[in-house]
Amino acid sequence: MTDLLVQPAGDHGRVVHVTPQSAGWGHVGFDLYRLAPGETAEGNTGDREVCLVLVSGKARVTGEEVDFGEIGERMSPFEGKPHSVYVPADHDWSVTATTEVTLAVCSAPSTGGGLPPRLIGPDHVGQETRGAGTNLRYVTNILPEGERADSLLVVEVITPGGHTSSYPPHKHDTDNLPAESLLEETYYHRLNPPQGFAFQRVYTDDRSLDETMRIEDGVVTLVPRGYHPCATIHGYDLYYLNVMAGPKRTWKFHNDPEHEWLLKK
Repeated sequence: MTDLLVQPAGDHGRVVHVTPQSAGWGHVGFDLYRLAPGETAEGNTGDREVCLVLVSGKARVTGEEVDFGEIGERMSPFEGKPHSVYVPADHDWSVTATTEVTLAVCSAPSTGGGLPPRLIGPDHVGQETRGAGTNLRYVTNILPEGERADSLLVVEVITPGGHTSSYPPHKHDTDNLPAESLLEETYYHRLNPPQGFAFQRVYTDDRSLDETMRIEDGVVTLVPRGYHPCATIHGYDLYYLNVMAGPKRTWKFHNDPEHEWLLKK
């Protein structure tokens, strides 16, 4: 099994734990919790900033001294918009489930920006459609470049069955601004219906990295470098939650020259 594919460890509690150390990189961290009503996930951000994303379910959320009350409204990542909470460095956070909850904890190094904890509600996230034909997909910008954070970029994408996504293949692994930024990335994948599957390839120009992975419901893929397109099969919609971070908080990507002609069709 490839080192780029992280399988969930069970179906309860913290089921995914990706750290910069485990991933072999310097910035992105990603945890995934599945909680029953009344159960709590909590932590301290330390020298990192965190975006708590309620992938599904409702929960009471606090960030240090700020009590956000019960938030969340969707019961599936394939419906509606998420509720999220931004928590800066050196802050405690707590999430107590009031329904079944799937919680993503996205983290990256803090630069000491001194931002306060804040709610990122459905009214504060933009949605857009990208692509056309069988490359069409739907994007929800949770923590995009234009919103305040030190390092984190967080976005959701839903790709209809039979479509491609993160396509034409692009990469962001070179610190060469303004042409390209260096960003590590995780993908948390879900399928609807959940017995479906999709594929993701991660590859570099020289093919020193070239992995093709079967994506099933609940897995996480790591993109340390290279191009990273996805494709889902007919009848099964693909959701993924992207977390990106690097030395500069900007998303500037480079398309694979072999496939860039697709953009001119």
